[in-house]
Amino acid sequence: MRADTDRPKHVAIVGAGMVGLSTAWFLQERGCQVTVLEEERVAAGASEGNAGWLTPGLAVPLPSPGILAYGVRAMLRGSSPVHVPLWPDPQLRRFLGRFARHCTTRRWRAGLEALVPINRQALEAYDHLAGHDPSLVTHPAEPFTIGFRTSEQCQHVVQELEQLRTSGQQLSFDLLHATDLHSLQPVLSPAVTVGLRLHDQRFINPGPYVAALADSVKSRGGEILAPVRVEDITENGSAVTVTTSLGQRDQFDAVVLATGASLATLGRKFGIRMPVQAGRGYSFSVRAQVEVPGPIYLPAQRIACTPLDGRLRIAGLMEFAPHGQPPDPRRLKLLIESARPLLTGTDLDDREDEWVGSRPVTADGLPLIGPTASSRVFAAGGHGMWGIVLGPITGKLLAQTITETVVAPALTPFDPQR
Repeated sequence: MRADTDRPKHVAIVGAGMVGLSTAWFLQERGCQVTVLEEERVAAGASEGNAGWLTPGLAVPLPSPGILAYGVRAMLRGSSPVHVPLWPDPQLRRFLGRFARHCTTRRWRAGLEALVPINRQALEAYDHLAGHDPSLVTHPAEPFTIGFRTSEQCQHVVQELEQLRTSGQQLSFDLLHATDLHSLQPVLSPAVTVGLRLHDQRFINPGPYVAALADSVKSRGGEILAPVRVEDITENGSAVTVTTSLGQRDQFDAVVLATGASLATLGRKFGIRMPVQAGRGYSFSVRAQVEVPGPIYLPAQRIACTPLDGRLRIAGLMEFAPHGQPPDPRRLKLLIESARPLLTGTDLDDREDEWVGSRPVTADGLPLIGPTASSRVFAAGGHGMWGIVLGPITGKLLAQTITETVVAPALTPFDPQR
């Protein structure tokens, strides 16, 4: 553990999404001055238009036997909710090769066991934020509903949830037959015949929440610089120099890389070798003519629905494509047409807030959190679909690690140099 005189006093955080800003906030709580550098704007990446679910009960590694069974041939089809380009580039091919090697039962269970300790603490970290800033409150997801066309689909997910509970995941759910399901969630069409009600989960409106978190960091004396692109990071032993696109060369005691899908770009020189691929998701919002009391998950279609500010956000898909590539209108159309037969009382042709964002997906499905080959450079990213729910607990445990130089035990499986 560091002596107080050796602790970093001024830390730069590269990236102003949920993970980066959470790290900044918890570093401030430990007495650090923070400067956040963002290439675009606050919440510009995957933090903005996603479903906003705080569902640690569902946070599992993406590589799984089920994904492998789904098959590369299926993922190459344009109608698949998980999509790979027909001719992937060499970098994506290498990523998919390593991803496939992790799609075994043994590795998936090991990954789940690694996630359980931080999943258990995820909502407590949100409560800690809210306890210091009332603008950072969360909303109970009661009900949180999972819907299916058939009993067979439902039974398959029940078996998965039971397996999660056996691994230590905190989960409580009830079976819903058609009458109770549609009474609870009238926005679901008659095509959805059976469901589950998952308890003790929450949600937020992610864009405004991350903006409020940025305001909280600034109100506590933090600096947020945007748009500023970090061109290079170099260590000289006693400090780290950050060179930006503005030609500035500023020194810090430590740097945190929280750049989402582009994490490996700056991290490669510091020993980060785990491939991080953009797994793009799409969303839009519509007005619902019936009440939607809580989030809805349609797992067969990989569709997430969240009631936000009087509208219904519909999000989904997993598209492996280069970070920064323009949105594919065919993928957005697939999301719309997949949702159309399952929802009622919504006009899916009257859409607003169409969005695409790049989730940072690692080849083994686990985030990269902790020190790199440099004792002054730290990684915080690669959370895949779970950056929102795990952002605050990542920031809390990483701030502890940075200021004490002892890796928090829950972060051990997420070594950025693995």
